[in-house]
Amino acid sequence: MNAWKRIAMVALMCLGVAVKGFSQYDVSKTTLKVDWQMNAPFSTDFADKLSGWGMNFELGYELTPRWEVGLFASYHTNHQYVGRQTLSLSPTESLTTDQQRSAFQIPFGVMGAYNLSTNRYVKPYIGLKMGTMFARNTTYFGSGGVYDKSWGFYVSPEIGVKIYPTGKKWGFHIAAYYSYATNRTQTLTCDVEGQNQVGFRLGVIF
Repeated sequence: MNAWKRIAMVALMCLGVAVKGFSQYDVSKTTLKVDWQMNAPFSTDFADKLSGWGMNFELGYELTPRWEVGLFASYHTNHQYVGRQTLSLSPTESLTTDQQRSAFQIPFGVMGAYNLSTNRYVKPYIGLKMGTMFARNTTYFGSGGVYDKSWGFYVSPEIGVKIYPTGKKWGFHIAAYYSYATNRTQTLTCDVEGQNQVGFRLGVIF
């Protein structure tokens, strides 16, 4: 519960900043980013293969030439095949099977970014996303499967660059990121407590 209180406080602070900036709202300062996303989990052996099954969406507002705030949502799925083996489920139970593991996640929340340059064509930046994440980890075997789902706190720093070929609003977006979520799941013999991931995004800006 304390963690959720901290999340709520941070969200309210970010909302307060956004409301202050939107008091003089200018629609031309609103941007939409749509990214294809690559993702590689680590520090866990459940579905830890590099995957391109993901997308990222951001709705941002330029408070100043250097500061941007907004909302984000993304989704991603990682898969891993595990060959046939005998699993010990309990002192009196075992299961011999192969496995197809699938890790699905949907993080969403607030974002902020600081432009390192005010150049109209190329804008490198550093950013931070913060919010919550829904995760569902599934192990398929034989004709069935088991899954576990959970909610957790999500935080993700990133570095990237926004490229505007004509110096106008539309352009391209490239970013690299690290993310951590507090989600805990259990399927068969795999217990996942906390999810660390790295990846990159490539997309367009409108």
